[in-house]
Amino acid sequence: MSASVPEAPKASDASKASEAKSSSRIPKVPFWAQIIVGLVLGALLGWIARSQDVSWLKETLGQVGDIFVQLLKLAVAPLVFFAILVSITNLRKVNNAARLASRTLLWFMITSLIAVAIGLAIGLITNPGSGTGLTPQDGKLPKREGSWIDFLTGIVPTDVITPFTELNVLQIVFMAAVAGIAALKLGDRAKPILALSESVLELLQKALWWVIRLAPIGTVGLIGFAIADYGWDLIGKYATFTADVYVGCAIVLFGVYPLLLATVAKVSPLQFFKGAWPAIQLAFVSRSSVGTMPVTQKVTERLGVPKEYASFAVPFGATTKMDGCAAIYPALAAIFIAQIFDVQLGIQDYLLIAFVSVVGSAATAGLTGATVMLTLTLSTLGLPLEGVGLLMAIDPIIDMMRTATNVAGQALVPVVVAAREKILDHTAYENASSSPIDDPTAGARTEDEKVLVAA
Repeated sequence: MSASVPEAPKASDASKASEAKSSSRIPKVPFWAQIIVGLVLGALLGWIARSQDVSWLKETLGQVGDIFVQLLKLAVAPLVFFAILVSITNLRKVNNAARLASRTLLWFMITSLIAVAIGLAIGLITNPGSGTGLTPQDGKLPKREGSWIDFLTGIVPTDVITPFTELNVLQIVFMAAVAGIAALKLGDRAKPILALSESVLELLQKALWWVIRLAPIGTVGLIGFAIADYGWDLIGKYATFTADVYVGCAIVLFGVYPLLLATVAKVSPLQFFKGAWPAIQLAFVSRSSVGTMPVTQKVTERLGVPKEYASFAVPFGATTKMDGCAAIYPALAAIFIAQIFDVQLGIQDYLLIAFVSVVGSAATAGLTGATVMLTLTLSTLGLPLEGVGLLMAIDPIIDMMRTATNVAGQALVPVVVAAREKILDHTAYENASSSPIDDPTAGARTEDEKVLVAA
């Protein structure tokens, strides 16, 4: 008896089976929805841990949040170095590179000046330090301090290893800038190094994206621990200050930025927020401008900014452009601390705050928190550095809005500059969607596909 050979399934049958299998899959939960669930779950667990005095739950939430932040920090040093290096060398592909770079820096400074002015105005109107019940004794010296001497002398590292081990972003940016300029001067002889740098950057962005996908879990830990450790009662003492930071950032985010887009760039503000939303929401949760950088660059390109220019402007902005952390926050914090310590500020002090915010924002590392920038501001004004300790408890909550404002500004300036220089792809801008970026490293263009920016 001959064995019967089973008939191979027809293509149509295989197609039907595949469709049936895909239809039975659990629908994919959007990333933004995962973030919202993380926020709600974190708040709930934090409330339980505090109200029921569940110490192990509080400790677990703290560990989860710390691990997420540590994973972000792990990628920051090499990511910043190679991103800045590659971004500078990418300028060789852009016509009028010097003009674009100078216009970018100019708009960074203009928007920072506007942001700090708004912060000062809100602080003077609301008096955030009055009626809090806080005293100078409640403050303590910060672990990290900033001064102009440290800022100026600290730019040049003593060796090439320490900046990476101690995560001194300013020194890393300096070394990357020197390496990038040197590579430009070497020309074709630097091509092997540049090719390696671009590959390493893509590798780091891919690894960082895996960390970013953990943001919903990290959110549970960060929000949960903040509520479990500080509680709503403590937040009440800082209600005015917290509201001031959120209102100030909201005015910049939803007032100043749309006005610049409509009048200077002459594009739709609503379309900008639609396209930039994935980066803004991730910044709010991760509290890291550098950690959000791959997504920020992708949404900026999706908004029609040429890749060659965006690859310079976004990494540069992620380390120096901080309207939330380096403008609004230190302005309000300086007024808050001065009122707690009963120090009168004059017009010259407010001008100094504006100067520090515009010039010294590079001291802000683009990670969670803005302690270095605040201590730089306080030391310039001669205010007690112990005042920083007054704000540490509330920092995780206000840092979310600060970082979202930072990242929105980092995407905004390239759009404004590109529109002004007539290199913005208006068709791409109008078609930009708010759909999540599943992987910012996917779909990269090859050298043959890259379109050089027109003069």
